[in-house]
Amino acid sequence: MARVTVEDCVERVPNRFEIVLLAARRAREIAAGSMLTVDRDNDKNPVVSLREIGDGTIDLDELKENLVHSLQRRVEVDEPEEDNMAALMSASNEWAGVIQENTAVDTFSADEVGATDGDAPAAETNADEPQAEN
Repeated sequence: MARVTVEDCVERVPNRFEIVLLAARRAREIAAGSMLTVDRDNDKNPVVSLREIGDGTIDLDELKENLVHSLQRRVEVDEPEEDNMAALMSASNEWAGVIQENTAVDTFSADEVGATDGDAPAAETNADEPQAEN
């Protein structure tokens, strides 16, 4: 009986290795209490799962998705684009702050900006030091 069932499955899923994976996943689902889509006829769970695949009574795409999900060790959660953009903006702002702290910025007074090449900027004087006269 199982040979006929596998030959029926090959028509729907051409890769025999994939048939084994899908049938095993479906057999585990049946063991966990999933509803049967064919009569049991006193068959064990692996044979029932092969009959379901061969008869086409279950959705193979959904079964494949469940199989992939069960084999994943790290499940990634899809986040909305807005959250990703906010995280990127905050990260770029942090880097901008680091760059500004590490960059020397020259500042000029209003007198220095208006001065011509011949003019010298006004010298700061200290009240404690005597001023030299020219």
